Amino acid sequence: MGILSRTSYVLKSKINSLLNRAEDPTETLDYSYEQMRDQLQKVKRGIADLTTQKKRLEMQKRRLEEDVEKHNRQAREAVRQDREDLARRALEKKKTKMRQMEELDAQIERLQGTQDQLVDKKETLQQRIEEFRTKKESMKARYEAAEASNRVSEAMTGVGDEMDDVGMAIERAEERTQDMEARAAAMDELYDDGAFDDVLSDKDSIDRELEELGASSGVEAELDTLKTDMGKGGGSAEAESAEETSSNEEVSADLEELEAEMDAAEAGGSGDEAVEADLEELEEEEGKNSDA
Repeated sequence: MGILSRTSYVLKSKINSLLNRAEDPTETLDYSYEQMRDQLQKVKRGIADLTTQKKRLEMQKRRLEEDVEKHNRQAREAVRQDREDLARRALEKKKTKMRQMEELDAQIERLQGTQDQLVDKKETLQQRIEEFRTKKESMKARYEAAEASNRVSEAMTGVGDEMDDVGMAIERAEERTQDMEARAAAMDELYDDGAFDDVLSDKDSIDRELEELGASSGVEAELDTLKTDMGKGGGSAEAESAEETSSNEEVSADLEELEAEMDAAEAGGSGDEAVEADLEELEEEEGKNSDA
């Protein structure tokens, strides 16, 4: 295979592939249907032209028939007037017209046969066109249904070109998002490490570290103060508890002493009212201490 023939073959194959991808079966069917309708119209125009030509020949034949009748009358009139020469000329013209009429009859007959054939072909072509139209509509419906089903299947499975574009767009967006998140985290880390200075502040990284140390020292000092305060509060509570215990012991001793006195008073038989008053006073005092 030569270079030129191979190049031609490759170009034809490429063009054929492009045409196959660009071809729409529904459009092709519609175009074929229109072509068949155009052929039918051409056949009808051909029949009309043929019929017109036949009618023209028939009209010419009628004129010749009229001429034959006229020449026949002329020959008769010339014979009555003893003009054989005029009768002979009229008869010669009559013969000529009759030959022309025979030729016209033959042409009209041929045209009629052609017209009949064209009419038969027209009817056959029209029938085929109707059959093709029915089949065309059926094929278009099947193709559109198959195309819709294919689009739905591609959308569900993600196989189609459009879904591929959508998937690639999502992947690109995810990659860009991850890059931006990684960059933001890196910038925060560098800022926290002091690699970048704050353009809105006059302090450098050393100043910021010193401030952080100072803040930490202040927190520790405040914590120690709180611990000290909490320790003092506990000691006072213990002291108050000890004082309350001592007071209760003193009251109990007083009560024992009064009971001894009451026993002695009962034995002596005097001072009962004073003892009872002292006892009530002590009980009230003990109640107040217990409430406190």
